[in-house]
Amino acid sequence: MSSAAMIDRYRWWEIILIYCGIALFLFFVLSPFVEGFLVSLKPLSQLFSSPYRFWPENGSFEAYRTMWISVPGFGRYIFNSFFISIIVTLIVLCLVIPAAYAFAKFEFKGMGILLGAFLTVNMFSGAVLLIPLFRLMRSMGVLNTYLAMIVPGVAFLIPSAIWLLRTYMIRIPQELNEAAYMDGASHFYTLRRVILPIAMPGIIVVAITTFIGAYAQQFIFALTFNSKTEYMPLPVGLFAYFGKQEVIWNELMAASFVGIAPAMVVIFFLQRYLVGGLTAGAVKQ
Repeated sequence: MSSAAMIDRYRWWEIILIYCGIALFLFFVLSPFVEGFLVSLKPLSQLFSSPYRFWPENGSFEAYRTMWISVPGFGRYIFNSFFISIIVTLIVLCLVIPAAYAFAKFEFKGMGILLGAFLTVNMFSGAVLLIPLFRLMRSMGVLNTYLAMIVPGVAFLIPSAIWLLRTYMIRIPQELNEAAYMDGASHFYTLRRVILPIAMPGIIVVAITTFIGAYAQQFIFALTFNSKTEYMPLPVGLFAYFGKQEVIWNELMAASFVGIAPAMVVIFFLQRYLVGGLTAGAVKQ
């Protein structure tokens, strides 16, 4: 057995510690989801019983049926969130891909200042900019439309997307750009024919993170820039389960799991691209 193979081997107690650490991490990550799912199976009368029962007694999926009755049009809320997230992701990708290419492959005056400005934008919470954003949306005439949530979503997600994709494109050898230039290719042609196929794993990572960000940040924009039910996204629909006297916790948890199902399906089918994009370029060949 080679010395390299011996170095890569773990002792038995090290393996146990590694798996214990993974199990502890998974416990803290997954326990809220497990508890939320069990709450969705419990009758409302059991949620505040003493002593508290972790496992539901006479549990059922009744809340998954009654949640549609409690909040009419809940399916529309899910569609709106999914639609807004898809449009935001497409717009962000169209703007970020050429921008990240320029920041990664060219040196120009003020580049550092622009990159720093992008980080500064991410430091501001959406709540701080609600009043100026509202005045902007009103002047554009897009209040009470999908655009009232798409435009702020794009603006807040572009900076982090540029940084993420730029980091990936920097790893692409500069010699490819130079070779294309020597063959007479334009920058746009080089980006489309040479860079994009190589950068596709990184683009998919940016698309997934943008989609998740757009899916999660719609609540405050929807409440501020929209008053029509037909344009409201999922977070506003979940807020409808908070009544004046009580919160319907089991239906709220059921609606939450149904609402995140589209995002989970997207992540499930693209997870191999996500892992590949995050690890690509980590080892130089």
